[in-house]
Amino acid sequence: MGLLLPLVLCALATCGMVVASPPQQTLSLSPLLSRGCNDSDILAVAGFALQDINSNRKDGYVLSLNRVSNVQEHRQDSLGSLFYLTLDVLETDCHVLSKKAWKDCGVRLLHNSVYGQCKAAFYMNRPRRVLYLPAYNCTLRPVSRRRIHLMCPDCPSPVDLSSPNVLEAATESLAKYNSESTSKQYSLFKVTRATGQWVFGPAYFVEYLIKESPCTKSQAGSCALQLPDSEPVGICEGSVGKRGPEKFVSVTCRFFESEAPTPASENSAANQGPANLPKVEEPQQKNTAPSDSPSRAAPKGSVQLLPDLDDERPEGSQENSPVEAFPVQLDLTTNPQGEALDVPFLFLGPGKEKLVVLPFPKEEHRSAECPGPAQEANPLILPP
Repeated sequence: MGLLLPLVLCALATCGMVVASPPQQTLSLSPLLSRGCNDSDILAVAGFALQDINSNRKDGYVLSLNRVSNVQEHRQDSLGSLFYLTLDVLETDCHVLSKKAWKDCGVRLLHNSVYGQCKAAFYMNRPRRVLYLPAYNCTLRPVSRRRIHLMCPDCPSPVDLSSPNVLEAATESLAKYNSESTSKQYSLFKVTRATGQWVFGPAYFVEYLIKESPCTKSQAGSCALQLPDSEPVGICEGSVGKRGPEKFVSVTCRFFESEAPTPASENSAANQGPANLPKVEEPQQKNTAPSDSPSRAAPKGSVQLLPDLDDERPEGSQENSPVEAFPVQLDLTTNPQGEALDVPFLFLGPGKEKLVVLPFPKEEHRSAECPGPAQEANPLILPP
């Protein structure tokens, strides 16, 4: 009996340990590394991440990198690194449907600027040539109209897209384009931007997407056909200005790569935009999954356009009012110990690789070398 009691107690103790500490997957908890925001490899990672953000979007304009504001690297042993990026961005003059690379697009003039911030988690495995954007979120705002007006009272200012003057500028400029086309006709799909200015009289400047009409020029006056599910094929910039009884209409259109009309179907006067846009080249390091592998998971994210910051501050409030300029949130997990993210679709073979994702780092965890230098350093278009 004396020998039996210790054995029973030992068995109970062992059982108690099993219940209290069930087997769990061991996650790699290597520390986050604060990286310099102007390091060449970080700028490359930021460029790849922004290209994937733009490629994932179906609406709006291509975003370009103004500067890297913050970056943390989480090394994943033999699996490479997961980067947590905070990027200051500027809207360009290229629509996302053009599929143009952000480096091939021009940023807007200051009075038309839209700026903001993106947070992104981006994975890189150099030896296995894998790049992957699991998640992102961006918040944008137009430049302060009040500050622009103080600097340039006569500069164009934003106009409500539902204004009858905006619709008139779009329809009349598109009618001019159609009248100069030798064959194909186009109809208005959506107005995307509009500004107004007083020159010798009221003038309105619009940007709008167009879709192809099933009618030819010879049928323009009698054709009522509509393609129900037609997609945008290009984007136009039009303007209508008035001086007394005179009206001045101008228009240029650029067609998206797969929709550019051939020289035989459009004359050079009508097709004033480039007919063939350059292809977006995929980075050489990016791995392509085999045809029999699970489909690659699309990035999860959104781009939110907020109003002018001055519009959200109470009237008479000061610049340091508590309104958060760019409330960008991105958390793949709230567990401080991290969680596993399955990414078998990124790799060839039967392996079951998992990344460790952490809560998005706070801004106070920032290298002394951040933020990096800005391409456009005007404080009006830099997030605070």
